Amino acid sequence: MPRVAGIDIPTEKRIEYSIRYIYGIGPKLALDVLKEANIEVGIKAKELTEEDVVRLSAAIGSLRVEGELRRMVQSNIARLRDIGCYRGIRHRRRLPVRGQRTRTNARTRKGPKKTVAGKKGVKELARG
Repeated sequence: MPRVAGIDIPTEKRIEYSIRYIYGIGPKLALDVLKEANIEVGIKAKELTEEDVVRLSAAIGSLRVEGELRRMVQSNIARLRDIGCYRGIRHRRRLPVRGQRTRTNARTRKGPKKTVAGKKGVKELARG
């Protein structure tokens, strides 16, 4: 398994897909990195020579990926929380940040449903 940017990339996949396993590299950036490293698109990761791996590592080394990028994202979120802006408050309360609705469909961010006990009985008392 070739090791690039501290990550073992999958060998059985095409190189443009396998380098996406590195945090911070998506579809477009993967193609740009391969072009910069002068590596043919479409070959499998196991077909890379040592020279190719070195060129690929050098091309990725100039980017902000993995630990450095994760630290940057966390520090940005901490800054938003500290200044108390709307987005920071949403992060602090673990609610959706980018304008999504919360009445329904926010389960990924809010977690499993928390059933409120006795809610049915309150409705029945209001009717009577």
